Amino acid sequence: LAGITGYGDLSPVVSLLSGICCIGGIAGLSSQSTARLGNVLGQTGITLGLAATMGHLQPTPTETLQIAGLLGSGGAIGYGIASRVGPQELPQTVAAFHSLVGIAAAATAIGEYAHLVHDAKALDLSTAVSLYLATWIGGITATGSVVAFGKLNGMIGSAPLALPMRDQLNIGMGVASLGAMALFCTNPSPATGFAALTAATGLSGALGLHMTASIGGADVPVVITVLNSYSGWALCAEGFMLDSPLLTIVGALIGSSGAILTHIMCEAMNRDIGNVLLGGYGSVAKGPSAMSMDHGEHTEIDVDETAKLLKEATSVIIVPGYGLAVAKAQYAVAEIAKMLNDSGIKTRFAIHPVAGRMPGQLNVLLAEAGVPYDIVFEMDEINDELPSTDIALVIGANDTVNSAAVEDPNSIIAGMPVIQVWKAKQSIVMKRTMGSGYAGAQNPVFFKHNNAMLLGDAKKMCDGLRSKLSEL
Repeated sequence: LAGITGYGDLSPVVSLLSGICCIGGIAGLSSQSTARLGNVLGQTGITLGLAATMGHLQPTPTETLQIAGLLGSGGAIGYGIASRVGPQELPQTVAAFHSLVGIAAAATAIGEYAHLVHDAKALDLSTAVSLYLATWIGGITATGSVVAFGKLNGMIGSAPLALPMRDQLNIGMGVASLGAMALFCTNPSPATGFAALTAATGLSGALGLHMTASIGGADVPVVITVLNSYSGWALCAEGFMLDSPLLTIVGALIGSSGAILTHIMCEAMNRDIGNVLLGGYGSVAKGPSAMSMDHGEHTEIDVDETAKLLKEATSVIIVPGYGLAVAKAQYAVAEIAKMLNDSGIKTRFAIHPVAGRMPGQLNVLLAEAGVPYDIVFEMDEINDELPSTDIALVIGANDTVNSAAVEDPNSIIAGMPVIQVWKAKQSIVMKRTMGSGYAGAQNPVFFKHNNAMLLGDAKKMCDGLRSKLSEL
């Protein structure tokens, strides 16, 4: 349109605006209060990016119809999936979409090679490296994301795969991948080049599958952020390959933000990223653990007594976990917090950085239920206040409040920073059963003298608490 009206090619300007909006979107997502604006900026950036791409391609009417058909069908499928996905299914949905990014990156790279294979001048070293990396990273992202989806969706067990000589397998596939890359970058015959790319696809796919399957359930939140980073670097390689600054910028944004988030997650879980990726940490306990000890009898409490304790308290900290998401109890919990605050009882929420199955999942749940941002705190902000808190109410959380991380050096989660609910004057853990958490570690908090277990479905228990509190 710009060309027709005499304004020349505006695609570079629109691309720049798209990049700025995407950067603003990432910045906006750093805070709950600006997250909605961040989403709008991100959507605007992607829309402008599509417009800039169309302007750069200058497609014929027939090609425009084909592109519109693909965009329409893809958008309809995406909208249909998003409409059926609730906050509790977000982690596996994100993992599934990451696999699509990996497939697209690998397919685009192979297609671009088929387009350039007979043009030696266009297929220079930097282009060849970009082609290979896009294929290789795309393969790892695709298969790794599929396995992560399976683990998160319960189709695959959370226990790590422990094949004999697994480190040697990973090293062998890595060396073979480097060999195929070296061969590909020598600009061989088309047949050899396609064979090298096929090898890259197969090796990277097998590597992504094996490495992700070898990661224990406790580290799955980290895997999500790593795969997010991988998908960004795959896009970045495509940007170099297609000479698209916009794709390079967006890919670098996703890759670097995913890497930074991975670092934050590893710090929050006391994990070493190298060991997480190689499946060598968090998979087994370091020695005889206290989880095998007899902790004694636990104390149980009912809804009526819990409501009475909450009503008599002056300060309450609610610690939600993945069980809250599964039970869809966020609205009832939000009402409970409002009722307590309206009664003059200082009530706040404490969110662990890895609560749920992906970063921010519990924040999304609480925001959806209308919980004010100013009463939601991170672990580091709230831990020091627990000793002076009357009631710590844990709803569907386990590993993130497990005292074994602090007290048992042989625990599978030893050293992991946790919300120290056992330091409150009274802790109440609302949980369906006495079973262990996703990491497979028993929780000594359940058996402490100042803890009581409110066993049952979180939604049913929270609805009961809400009704009882309204009567008191």
